[in-house]
Amino acid sequence: MARYTGASYRKSRRLGFSTLENGKDLAKKPYAPGQHGQKRAKKLSNYGIQLQEKQKLRFMYGLNEKQFRRIFEDAGKMKGVHGENFFKLLESRLDNLVYRIGFSTTRKGARQLVNHGHITVNGKKVDIPSYRCKPGDVIGIREKDQNLAIINSSLENTLNRVEFVAYDENKKTATYLRYPERSELNAEINEALIVEFYNR
Repeated sequence: MARYTGASYRKSRRLGFSTLENGKDLAKKPYAPGQHGQKRAKKLSNYGIQLQEKQKLRFMYGLNEKQFRRIFEDAGKMKGVHGENFFKLLESRLDNLVYRIGFSTTRKGARQLVNHGHITVNGKKVDIPSYRCKPGDVIGIREKDQNLAIINSSLENTLNRVEFVAYDENKKTATYLRYPERSELNAEINEALIVEFYNR
């Protein structure tokens, strides 16, 4: 299945969950899309609940099913809690960190910045959004792109950042300090249901 490129707001309304993590997608119409969106939804089976939880996380990070499943399997090879490791690997993707730093206001925009070669990791250009960063990596903007209007506008609108990223305003670079703690990530996601979905 290819990556979903349709309307983010529509997908958020269908899932009853802000895939943009800012609540704007549900603020105006907090019910499912379509003619019958405001009618009572059918009760979901256990499978339906697990599937919905998986879809919330997948659409939040903007991945296709194959990528998402591969990261899940990689997380299973790590020591610790499978679901939490899964979250850590998703957060370690370059496109996600570009979004977390504030170079872009959305993950879609962050992916485009990486694809177009505007982003560097440890001083070298990286144009692969799925590139997995490690703690200690320094993420910056390519020298000739330092004054891109879209990046500067996004940085001006960034009010706060996650604690596992340290931003240097003068150099326009950020250091990925450590893997995030579960408490620092989206509390609305129940990753145990996703583990159950794939292990069923």
